Amino acid sequence: MTSSVVQSDNSRKGRLDHLLGGRAPRLRGRTPMDPSTIVLSILVPVYNELATIEAIIEQVLGAVNVKIEIICVDDCSTDGTRDVLERLEREGKIDRLLFHEVNRGKGAAIRTALAASTGDVIIVQDADLEYDPQDWPALLDPLIEGKADAVFGSRFLSGPHRVLFFWHYVGNKVLTTMSNVFTNLNLTDMETCYKAIRGEIARSLNLTANRFGFEPEVIARLAKLNARIYEVPISYSGRTYAEGKKIGWRDGVAAFWHIAKYNLFTK
Repeated sequence: MTSSVVQSDNSRKGRLDHLLGGRAPRLRGRTPMDPSTIVLSILVPVYNELATIEAIIEQVLGAVNVKIEIICVDDCSTDGTRDVLERLEREGKIDRLLFHEVNRGKGAAIRTALAASTGDVIIVQDADLEYDPQDWPALLDPLIEGKADAVFGSRFLSGPHRVLFFWHYVGNKVLTTMSNVFTNLNLTDMETCYKAIRGEIARSLNLTANRFGFEPEVIARLAKLNARIYEVPISYSGRTYAEGKKIGWRDGVAAFWHIAKYNLFTK
């Protein structure tokens, strides 16, 4: 049993060694990045966000002092969002604009954006105003310093947040605990949107989830890779359903299956 565990750890280390250009022996030390040359790929999945998409792109543009590429994927919006995105692309505020001809879900939109990315670091930015790009510097610091391969922003580590739904909070805690049981991590917020990951690692993960299963899947795959994961506190201004929130109880139920699937039944 011990031998098989050692072989598994060595295999994961070898994969990380390949992804990080032969630097895996330093993984428990540091693999720093040069902030003067780093490129940050911002992946923006968009579906019917006419009221907020322009505002969030404006926030993204002034969030950090590193080179960025903004990649938006419109997941078959029907409310006029597509017209706004096309205008923003013409104005040079979006670097890549991609379209799904049918609605495929957040996870599928992230995969499309990820495949088009070239950055040293990728970060997912929802197209609403729940998450503030001003939190990005805290997410990027452990990556730039070479201490982390992925950094998650936690809404439950003392950052300011809008007070909303109790049962959403309970559901998140239950799902996070279940994910931690399978991954042996001690995360506080599995469902957070803010996940910043080294680009070469993110593009190697072979993601498959189409909807909100992206969150448990990416954590499971990073855990299997033995990636160094950090959490930092972020602010959060959640929406009500009247304001456009899309995730529902069915997605919460489905998350239990996704956690089991990607930890137990997927290599």
